[in-house]
Amino acid sequence: MSESAGPPGDFDDSAAGEGKSQAGDGSGAAAEPVAGHGRHWLRWTALGVSFAVLASAGAGWWLYRKLDANIRTDTSAAAELKKYERERPDSVVHGAENILLIGSDSRAGDNRKYGRDDGGSQRSDTTILLHLAADRKSVTAMSLPRDLMVEIPVCHTADGTATRKQFAQFNWAFEFGGTACTIRTVEKLTGIRIDHQMVIDFNGFKDMVNAVDGVEVCLKKPVDDPDAHLKLPAGRQELNGEQALGYVRARKSIGNGSDTERMDRQQHFLGALVNKVQSNGVLLNPTRLYPVLDAATKALTTDPGLNSLKDLYELVRGLRDVPTDKVQFLTVPRQPYAADPNRDELVQPDAKRLFKRLREDAPVAVVPADRLKGDGGKNNGENNDATDTPDAAGPSPTPTYSGNNAAADPCKQ
Repeated sequence: MSESAGPPGDFDDSAAGEGKSQAGDGSGAAAEPVAGHGRHWLRWTALGVSFAVLASAGAGWWLYRKLDANIRTDTSAAAELKKYERERPDSVVHGAENILLIGSDSRAGDNRKYGRDDGGSQRSDTTILLHLAADRKSVTAMSLPRDLMVEIPVCHTADGTATRKQFAQFNWAFEFGGTACTIRTVEKLTGIRIDHQMVIDFNGFKDMVNAVDGVEVCLKKPVDDPDAHLKLPAGRQELNGEQALGYVRARKSIGNGSDTERMDRQQHFLGALVNKVQSNGVLLNPTRLYPVLDAATKALTTDPGLNSLKDLYELVRGLRDVPTDKVQFLTVPRQPYAADPNRDELVQPDAKRLFKRLREDAPVAVVPADRLKGDGGKNNGENNDATDTPDAAGPSPTPTYSGNNAAADPCKQ
């Protein structure tokens, strides 16, 4: 045919006849039924394509609505924080974001298998301040020890009762006044404005690990911990969700039993999880991405600014090109508390220096603790010849802390 065919209703009968006779025996006889068949075939094809498009769009919309509905919103924390807006620090760098990640240790509901259900009371088992650089070329995750002694401001409990201002261990803030009290405590401690928060529960964490088909870790010694539901041989391991939960929460059966060692282990695991997601192309593969999103959204309780799939997608999309060696994990400079060695206190002025760097979106660097020189591996961020690295912004060095990044091989640490 010399011209393109139009829509099904405008199909050219004569052109169809000519095409058939030329493809036949050359007699020029027109085959009448062919044009009708052509019209019917095009109509059915158009209907089929339309149906497929509509079905795909409908399925996509249904999946979007399902994932969106998974996310729980903590409106009470937003309302509480609004009351104290004048006390909160200002954002310093436009475009940089600080997100507080809180792992809840509630034993209520499905989590009761991990300990006594005491009516749903909870403390923050893991708290990480996630700093996203304004240029989205780096991410720094700073762990805050749950046993760190801090000033907890006046907070309100679930029934509206006001607590007193007190000096206590950090994870009590979550029990006193939930997410809002934890955020205010972190902001007063660091001077860093918290833009968003996410609370993650146990079972959601397990499901996320299972959704990426497990995460690799490396064990120096075998582990047999009935309390953590964990029994593993030494060496390189691929942990499923249940094993991963036991691994990141165990204290007495792995390492020296300290909370600092446990935080280091959690940081290594999160780095391996990030590496697994990026290396397997999960973020660019809808088939693999959906189970991860389903597990993640079911696990999360967020502030109103992150409570939709669109908000979370925009957040993840901005981070998916960050190199894994620029996804860094560290613990706030700490040491045993002078009045009680079973608690922690900040190492100063190093902690203030780290807070200032994050607040101003300035770079920090991390290396494994055994590579720091002159402090016995203590995470204090002090400048010395072994830990100074050039700062592209000027002659002053970039402070280096003990930590790791997502590109690190767990068996070469």
